[in-house]
Amino acid sequence: MLECSVDFRVLVTAEGIILSPGIVQGKVATALLTALNGAKQKGQLRTAVWPTLSLDAPKRPEWGDLASTVAMSLAASEQKAPHDIAQIIVDNLPERDRLFDRVEIMRPGFLNLTVKPALWQEVVREIAAQGRSYGRTDIGAGRRVLVEYVSANPTGPLHVGHGRGAAVGQAVVRLLNAIGYDAVGEYYINDAGRQMKLLGASVYARYQELSGRTIAFPEDGYHGSYITAVAQQIKAQLDSVAEKLNPADLEARCRSLAYEILLGLIREDLRSFGIEIQSWFSEASLLESKAIEQALDELKARELGVPPRGCMVVSGVPVRR
Repeated sequence: MLECSVDFRVLVTAEGIILSPGIVQGKVATALLTALNGAKQKGQLRTAVWPTLSLDAPKRPEWGDLASTVAMSLAASEQKAPHDIAQIIVDNLPERDRLFDRVEIMRPGFLNLTVKPALWQEVVREIAAQGRSYGRTDIGAGRRVLVEYVSANPTGPLHVGHGRGAAVGQAVVRLLNAIGYDAVGEYYINDAGRQMKLLGASVYARYQELSGRTIAFPEDGYHGSYITAVAQQIKAQLDSVAEKLNPADLEARCRSLAYEILLGLIREDLRSFGIEIQSWFSEASLLESKAIEQALDELKARELGVPPRGCMVVSGVPVRR
C-alpha cells in the first residue's frame, strides 16, 4: 500500500467555519488515499509515488467543505486528463455514503467534498473528551518566540486602541504556547529620547503652576489633564526638598517620578484587563548597556557590514548608527 504526505492546515471555509487538522481532515485524507491505492491495485492508476495530498477550503460555500487538487497533480505521471483521474478516485472512495453528503468533480479536475453532519459531530465529541488539551500540539518544538505588543510610550494613559493590541498580543502568545513554542510577551518601554524629555518639561511646567509660578509650557508638550494630576502627586512628594534643587534637577525629578507614576498606571490597567506580560524591557537600559554599539562593532569585526555614509549595510539592509 502506497502512502503519501498529507498537507494538514487550519482551514477557514467561505462560510467562516474553521476546519482544524483532526477528525474531519484526517478521515477525508484517509478516504482519498485509500481510493488512490485501490485504483492502483486495479491497474487504473500507475504512479509510483503519490504527490502530497492537499485539502483546501473551496472559495464558495456551495462547492462543499473541502477541495483537493490531487487529480491535477497526477495528470502528468498518469498521462490522463485530470477529470478522468478524479472520476477514478471517486469510483474508488471507500464508505462514500457514510462520509460524504456530496462528491463533485469540477473541471479541470477539482474534487469538491461535502462531509456528513455526523462527521462534524465527531469533532464535538473529540473536543469534549480532550477538554482544555484540544488543539494543543508540539509543532513549535520549544523554539523561542518573543512577541512585543502594546509598548505604548509611558507618557500618558492607555486608550482603547492599546486595549485591542493587548488582547490580540496576549492571544498570539497563548496560541504559540499551545502549539509548542516557548513564547514570551514583551512590553518594550520607550523611556528614552525626546518623548521623555517633553514629559518631564510638561510635568515641571504644571508643577510650577501649582506652586503659583508660571513658566513657558513646552510647545510640543503633553496637554492632557492627567499631566496636572501627575504634577499634583509629585508636588506632594517634592515640596519638602524642592527649594534645595536647581531647576534642571527639579525637572529631572519630575521626569523620573512622572515616568514611574504613568508606567504604574499602565501596568495596573493591563492587569485589570487580564493581560499578563512576562517581560518589561527598558529602551534606556538598552542604550546604557552599549549593546547596540557592541553588536555593530562585532558585525564590522566579522566583515558582515560595510559602512557607507554613516550607515552599516547588513544583508542589504542599511542600519543607521
